[in-house]
Amino acid sequence: MDYTALEGILVFIKKAENLKNTLRYSFTSNGSQESSAEHSWRLSLLVMMCAGAFPGLNLERALKLAIIHDLPEAICGDTPAIYQEEYATKATKERNALSEIIQSLTIETQNNIIELWEEYENATTEEAKYVKCLDKLETLIQHNQGINPIEFNYEFNITYGNELVADNKIFSKLKQMIDVETQRHIERVS
Repeated sequence: MDYTALEGILVFIKKAENLKNTLRYSFTSNGSQESSAEHSWRLSLLVMMCAGAFPGLNLERALKLAIIHDLPEAICGDTPAIYQEEYATKATKERNALSEIIQSLTIETQNNIIELWEEYENATTEEAKYVKCLDKLETLIQHNQGINPIEFNYEFNITYGNELVADNKIFSKLKQMIDVETQRHIERVS
Protein backbone atom coordinates (compact mmCIF):
# COMPACT_ATOMS: atom_id res chain seq x y z
CA MET A 1 0.00 0.00 0.00
CA ASP A 2 1.44 3.33 -1.01
CA TYR A 3 1.57 6.59 0.91
CA THR A 4 -1.36 8.14 -0.99
CA ALA A 5 -3.64 5.19 -0.20
CA LEU A 6 -2.68 5.34 3.48
CA GLU A 7 -3.29 9.07 3.53
CA GLY A 8 -6.74 8.48 1.99
CA ILE A 9 -7.56 5.87 4.64
CA LEU A 10 -6.60 8.34 7.37
CA VAL A 11 -8.91 11.00 5.92
CA PHE A 12 -11.73 8.43 5.61
CA ILE A 13 -11.30 7.18 9.20
CA LYS A 14 -11.40 10.76 10.49
CA LYS A 15 -14.67 11.39 8.62
CA ALA A 16 -16.12 8.07 9.84
CA GLU A 17 -15.34 9.09 13.44
CA ASN A 18 -18.38 11.34 13.35
CA LEU A 19 -20.53 8.20 13.53
CA LYS A 20 -19.58 8.22 17.23
CA ASN A 21 -21.17 11.68 17.52
CA THR A 22 -24.28 10.86 15.46
CA LEU A 23 -27.12 10.30 17.88
CA ARG A 24 -29.99 7.92 17.21
CA TYR A 25 -33.50 8.04 18.60
CA SER A 26 -32.67 5.23 21.02
CA PHE A 27 -31.45 5.41 24.56
CA THR A 28 -29.05 3.14 26.43
CA SER A 29 -29.70 1.39 29.71
CA ASN A 30 -28.16 4.33 31.59
CA GLY A 31 -30.39 6.84 29.80
CA SER A 32 -27.82 8.35 27.43
CA GLN A 33 -28.70 8.71 23.77
CA GLU A 34 -27.22 5.92 21.66
CA SER A 35 -24.82 6.79 18.84
CA SER A 36 -24.91 5.22 15.39
CA ALA A 37 -21.46 3.76 16.06
CA GLU A 38 -22.73 2.04 19.21
CA HIS A 39 -25.66 0.61 17.26
CA SER A 40 -23.39 -0.64 14.47
CA TRP A 41 -21.07 -2.27 17.00
CA ARG A 42 -23.90 -4.14 18.73
CA LEU A 43 -25.45 -5.09 15.39
CA SER A 44 -22.10 -6.60 14.39
CA LEU A 45 -22.03 -8.53 17.64
CA LEU A 46 -25.58 -9.81 17.04
CA VAL A 47 -24.66 -10.78 13.46
CA MET A 48 -21.75 -12.81 14.82
CA MET A 49 -23.82 -14.45 17.59
CA CYS A 50 -26.65 -15.62 15.33
CA ALA A 51 -24.48 -16.82 12.43
CA GLY A 52 -24.27 -20.40 13.71
CA ALA A 53 -27.98 -20.89 12.97
CA PHE A 54 -27.37 -20.05 9.30
CA PRO A 55 -24.81 -22.56 7.97
CA GLY A 56 -24.53 -21.15 4.43
CA LEU A 57 -24.03 -17.58 5.60
CA ASN A 58 -20.82 -15.77 4.64
CA LEU A 59 -20.10 -14.28 8.07
CA GLU A 60 -17.25 -12.08 6.86
CA ARG A 61 -19.54 -10.52 4.25
CA ALA A 62 -22.35 -10.10 6.78
CA LEU A 63 -20.02 -8.35 9.24
CA LYS A 64 -18.81 -5.98 6.51
CA LEU A 65 -22.44 -5.14 5.72
CA ALA A 66 -23.18 -4.49 9.40
CA ILE A 67 -20.17 -2.21 9.74
CA ILE A 68 -20.93 -0.23 6.55
CA HIS A 69 -24.75 -0.06 6.67
CA ASP A 70 -25.03 3.19 8.68
CA LEU A 71 -21.74 4.80 7.63
CA PRO A 72 -23.50 7.62 5.72
CA GLU A 73 -25.08 8.75 8.98
CA ALA A 74 -21.69 10.21 9.91
CA ILE A 75 -22.66 13.02 7.51
CA CYS A 76 -26.45 13.03 7.15
CA GLY A 77 -27.50 11.78 10.59
CA ASP A 78 -29.97 9.09 11.59
CA THR A 79 -33.43 8.97 10.06
CA PRO A 80 -35.74 6.94 12.29
CA ALA A 81 -38.35 4.78 10.56
CA ILE A 82 -41.11 6.38 12.59
CA TYR A 83 -40.71 9.58 10.51
CA GLN A 84 -42.12 8.17 7.26
CA GLU A 85 -41.98 11.46 5.30
CA GLU A 86 -38.21 11.75 5.92
CA TYR A 87 -37.69 8.01 5.46
CA ALA A 88 -38.84 8.23 1.82
CA THR A 89 -35.73 10.24 0.83
CA LYS A 90 -33.34 8.44 3.18
CA ALA A 91 -31.61 6.24 0.56
CA THR A 92 -30.77 9.14 -1.77
CA LYS A 93 -29.53 11.31 1.08
CA GLU A 94 -27.38 8.47 2.45
CA ARG A 95 -25.98 7.53 -0.99
CA ASN A 96 -24.78 11.12 -1.45
CA ALA A 97 -23.28 11.19 2.05
CA LEU A 98 -21.51 7.89 1.45
CA SER A 99 -19.89 9.28 -1.71
CA GLU A 100 -18.60 12.22 0.31
CA ILE A 101 -17.17 10.05 3.09
CA ILE A 102 -15.29 7.68 0.79
CA GLN A 103 -13.92 10.19 -1.74
CA SER A 104 -10.38 10.04 -0.28
CA LEU A 105 -10.12 6.27 -0.79
CA THR A 106 -8.82 4.46 -3.86
CA ILE A 107 -11.42 3.88 -6.59
CA GLU A 108 -11.32 0.14 -5.91
CA THR A 109 -12.02 0.66 -2.19
CA GLN A 110 -14.74 3.21 -2.97
CA ASN A 111 -16.41 0.71 -5.29
CA ASN A 112 -16.19 -2.04 -2.66
CA ILE A 113 -17.84 0.15 -0.02
CA ILE A 114 -20.56 1.33 -2.40
CA GLU A 115 -21.21 -2.27 -3.42
CA LEU A 116 -21.58 -3.32 0.23
CA TRP A 117 -23.87 -0.40 1.06
CA GLU A 118 -26.09 -0.98 -1.99
CA GLU A 119 -26.19 -4.72 -1.30
CA TYR A 120 -27.47 -3.95 2.20
CA GLU A 121 -29.81 -1.16 1.11
CA ASN A 122 -31.45 -3.30 -1.59
CA ALA A 123 -31.20 -6.61 0.33
CA THR A 124 -29.87 -8.34 -2.77
CA THR A 125 -28.14 -11.26 -1.01
CA GLU A 126 -28.93 -13.64 1.83
CA GLU A 127 -26.27 -11.87 3.90
CA ALA A 128 -27.90 -8.49 3.32
CA LYS A 129 -31.35 -9.84 4.24
CA TYR A 130 -29.85 -11.43 7.37
CA VAL A 131 -28.19 -8.18 8.47
CA LYS A 132 -31.28 -6.09 7.63
CA CYS A 133 -33.43 -8.33 9.84
CA LEU A 134 -30.96 -8.15 12.69
CA ASP A 135 -30.63 -4.37 12.25
CA LYS A 136 -34.34 -3.99 12.94
CA LEU A 137 -34.26 -6.46 15.82
CA GLU A 138 -31.23 -4.82 17.46
CA THR A 139 -33.05 -1.50 17.37
CA LEU A 140 -36.06 -3.06 19.11
CA ILE A 141 -33.85 -4.73 21.71
CA GLN A 142 -32.30 -1.33 22.44
CA HIS A 143 -35.69 0.33 22.68
CA ASN A 144 -36.71 -2.24 25.30
CA GLN A 145 -33.42 -2.06 27.17
CA GLY A 146 -33.02 1.71 27.14
CA ILE A 147 -34.32 4.31 29.54
CA ASN A 148 -36.63 6.12 27.13
CA PRO A 149 -38.54 9.38 27.42
CA ILE A 150 -42.03 9.03 28.87
CA GLU A 151 -43.63 9.74 25.46
CA PHE A 152 -41.68 6.94 23.73
CA ASN A 153 -43.87 5.14 21.16
CA TYR A 154 -43.57 1.44 22.02
CA GLU A 155 -46.64 0.58 19.91
CA PHE A 156 -44.63 1.31 16.74
CA ASN A 157 -42.20 -1.43 17.78
CA ILE A 158 -44.84 -4.18 17.66
CA THR A 159 -45.10 -3.97 13.86
CA TYR A 160 -41.59 -2.65 13.07
CA GLY A 161 -39.61 -5.21 11.07
CA ASN A 162 -42.41 -7.78 10.87
CA GLU A 163 -42.31 -7.98 7.06
CA LEU A 164 -38.57 -8.70 7.12
CA VAL A 165 -38.65 -11.47 9.72
CA ALA A 166 -41.88 -13.15 8.55
CA ASP A 167 -40.20 -15.77 6.36
CA ASN A 168 -37.55 -16.77 8.86
CA LYS A 169 -38.39 -19.06 11.80
CA ILE A 170 -35.42 -17.99 13.92
CA PHE A 171 -35.91 -14.26 13.43
CA SER A 172 -39.69 -14.59 13.86
CA LYS A 173 -39.13 -16.32 17.19
CA LEU A 174 -36.62 -13.66 18.26
CA LYS A 175 -39.12 -10.93 17.27
CA GLN A 176 -41.84 -12.66 19.33
CA MET A 177 -39.51 -12.67 22.34
CA ILE A 178 -38.77 -8.98 21.83
CA ASP A 179 -42.48 -8.22 21.41
CA VAL A 180 -43.22 -9.76 24.82
CA GLU A 181 -40.84 -7.24 26.39
CA THR A 182 -42.30 -4.43 24.28
CA GLN A 183 -45.80 -5.33 25.43
CA ARG A 184 -44.64 -5.05 29.06
CA HIS A 185 -43.45 -1.51 28.34
CA ILE A 186 -46.77 -0.65 26.67
CA GLU A 187 -48.69 -1.90 29.69
CA ARG A 188 -46.38 -0.07 32.10
CA VAL A 189 -46.85 3.33 30.44
CA SER A 190 -50.61 2.93 29.82
